[in-house]
Amino acid sequence: MDITERFLNYVAFDTQSDENSDSVPSTAKQLVFARYLKEELEREGLDDVEMDDKGYIYATLKANIKGDVPVIGFIAHYDTSPDCPGAGVKPRIVRQYDGGDIVLGEGLVSSPAKFPELLQHVGEDLIVTDGTTLLGADDKAGIAEIVQAMVYLKEHKELRHGTIRIAFNPDEEIGRGAHHFDVERFGCEWAYTMDGSEVGELEFENFNAAAAKVTIKGVSVHPGYGKGKMVNANMLAAEFAAMMPAEETPEQTEGYQGFYHLTGMTATVEKAQLSYIIRDHDRSTFEERKRFIARCAEQMNAKYGEGTAAAVVTDQYYNMKEKIEPEAMHVIDLVLRAMQEVGVSPKVKPIRGGTDGAQLSFRGLPCPNIFAGGINFHGPHEFVPIPSMEKAMQVIVKICEITAGYND
Repeated sequence: MDITERFLNYVAFDTQSDENSDSVPSTAKQLVFARYLKEELEREGLDDVEMDDKGYIYATLKANIKGDVPVIGFIAHYDTSPDCPGAGVKPRIVRQYDGGDIVLGEGLVSSPAKFPELLQHVGEDLIVTDGTTLLGADDKAGIAEIVQAMVYLKEHKELRHGTIRIAFNPDEEIGRGAHHFDVERFGCEWAYTMDGSEVGELEFENFNAAAAKVTIKGVSVHPGYGKGKMVNANMLAAEFAAMMPAEETPEQTEGYQGFYHLTGMTATVEKAQLSYIIRDHDRSTFEERKRFIARCAEQMNAKYGEGTAAAVVTDQYYNMKEKIEPEAMHVIDLVLRAMQEVGVSPKVKPIRGGTDGAQLSFRGLPCPNIFAGGINFHGPHEFVPIPSMEKAMQVIVKICEITAGYND
């Protein structure tokens, strides 16, 4: 089975996670794919294949050399984003992309005028959607690359490698992927998530992240008699939202710039709730952003009465740079060498998002993020160039080879 067939098999499974669920994994359908994946790893001859009751899968490719070689790992998540439909994915391969518009279906067109990154892949075979769902390259491309690399190493016994651990987990897209990851069971000195985008991406900086739930209480009175009595929570919610800096939203920021992102709002006259995510690479600025949300709620209370607004802010994850840079730059140097040896130009950049590796790094497992090749995640314009997946697989193999001589 080649990497394309493997990937196409994976995206046939609906594995969307659900942030409103308290179960683990957050959706039962993720376990359907997890069981399939476990069985596939067993068929491919990996050792120590196991899946726990929460859907976390672990497996081993045993060393083919003796000596003191670090045990390293590769990780990917199998859930897909709840932001776009994920059931009934109908992928299509665009052969030798010519640089023009790609008609997806349902009147949707992926055009290089809007998505200029397409032009970086002229002449390549691209896997696209039919315009009604996301594709699922985030992160089933990463899974396909890891599995294919393990199969390749098993088939090419002349390639020296130490013990390699792999793991696949649910619920990354809702920020819970690392919550039940068993670092001790995984047993690695360091690891890599295969969850980046364009070829060459290597990321060991990510946002500090928090979620904010703002609740606003109004007073419901018959509108015919509301003068001086009604307090309309709808209007107060709009007022609170307007207090956020207009230039500090996702659509207005890039690079290292942080933001406040209103992800949802429900409101009636009597009660409103606003959901925000707060993001910033700089830890001190991140802390100030959280304080700003609290101050906005205090201002609402000062204006409309105590108890009108309440903000609950919960940290989600932190910038892994705090752990990687002082302690584990050798893990980064190894990837840079592997990329160069397989003909990939490294692109070290900050993640404008999060990764399971961030939480794992703070739990003692240095875990930077490597490209998986998918582009335009979380929507119907998502696509993955087949050569990008193949390159990612080659990088994994080369990392394993280089690590075999780490202590020489």
